[in-house]
Amino acid sequence: MHIHFIAIGGSAMHNLAIALHKKGYKITGSDDEVFEPSRTRLERYGLLPEKEGWQPASITTEIDAVILGMHAREDNPELKRAQELGLKIYSYPEYLYEQTRDKLRVVIGGSHGKTTTTSMVMHALKFHGISFDYMVGANLDGFETMVQLTNDAEIAVFEGDEYLSSPIDKRPKFHHYKPHIALLTGIAWDHINVFPTFEMYVEQFRIFADSIEKNGTLIYFEGDELLKKIATNVREDITVIPYNTPKFMVEENTTYLVADGYRVPLKIFGEHNLQNFGGAGWICNLLGLTEDQNLQAFAGFKGSARRLEIIAEDDDTTVFFDFAHSPSKLHATTNAVKKQFPNRELIAVMELHTFSSLKKEFLPHYRDTMKVADKAFVYFNPHTVEHKRLEPISEQLVSENFGGENVEVFTSSDKLFAQLKSMNWKNKNLLIMSSGNFSGVDIRAFAEEISNGN
Repeated sequence: MHIHFIAIGGSAMHNLAIALHKKGYKITGSDDEVFEPSRTRLERYGLLPEKEGWQPASITTEIDAVILGMHAREDNPELKRAQELGLKIYSYPEYLYEQTRDKLRVVIGGSHGKTTTTSMVMHALKFHGISFDYMVGANLDGFETMVQLTNDAEIAVFEGDEYLSSPIDKRPKFHHYKPHIALLTGIAWDHINVFPTFEMYVEQFRIFADSIEKNGTLIYFEGDELLKKIATNVREDITVIPYNTPKFMVEENTTYLVADGYRVPLKIFGEHNLQNFGGAGWICNLLGLTEDQNLQAFAGFKGSARRLEIIAEDDDTTVFFDFAHSPSKLHATTNAVKKQFPNRELIAVMELHTFSSLKKEFLPHYRDTMKVADKAFVYFNPHTVEHKRLEPISEQLVSENFGGENVEVFTSSDKLFAQLKSMNWKNKNLLIMSSGNFSGVDIRAFAEEISNGN
């Protein structure tokens, strides 16, 4: 099989290209720019395009399928050539389904927590020696790539993203997977550039639930009223399983799962992560693991990259990074860190970076999301607002919408990090939340600097 990737440098795309290369497929690809870590990883496997740019002459009838990435545009010259030749064109979620048609598919969706929950399931299965295919949106310890596809595995575990599939396929990615076991963590309005109304956004999750295979299972977080409504209206052949927050306790900055009279210390924390354990446990049970086996595995789970990840620490200070941008995630993450370290001051820093977060009409959703922090800093780059062709916003407007006397807003990342650097970090924690990089700041280097400076 010869598979050609248009926009091979994307995070999901280059991982899928590597997975298919390992499976023995002939892989070619193109992109107009390839950044790290995609560049190094593609080069390692001999898959890095010889030159940047689109090469329509490379699209021939010898190609069995084309996989189109979101980075490409509808008028991409390679795409146009593939269409002229009548080649089969897939989005990457479509192709994942094609590769796993005959496997038991597990799909974890939701506005938040889907990466972590997927990672927990993957960790538990690997811990107990169960083979499986997978796709997850983060790098995990013990897993070389974010995608794996094999001939032998009977199970496929996918993170189910509700964003669009490709430039010519406007369906959410998770509508393609047709799970046998589906899990939904919660619904909180996101991607308002694609789903301009809350009702339209919620509808995508209803459609996902309806895409479950016949006699399949829907697992959902019982504390979400929207999910409860979806679950009560699924087809009669679907088994519905609610889950909630398992019993836990926090003692001396460590979170313990409490079960059957004994305590299991965890390497992660936060009520939202405990809820993820609750859902992941149900999936693992349905895949054949016992409760004891789940607890054995979960005790060693360290989390996934950029999800409430510890990036530096010493005796007085811990610096966390979280891939957070939605209001619900900000609230959950800030509260989790404060509850885990009640005797330390919490400095929370958040970057408004996504289309939704920078949209004037959406800002009121952020009210009080960081109110438990002792000090909260919010940063946005006016050039990013301009680049996304959004209505300008001001520091005062952002401050008013976040609310609280603890909030200070910056439009210069240099000034923000200079102020952070000048602080005394004894008995303080720093929580940095963003889906960007604060206009080019080396976050990990900064974290090490303040940690080592105590």
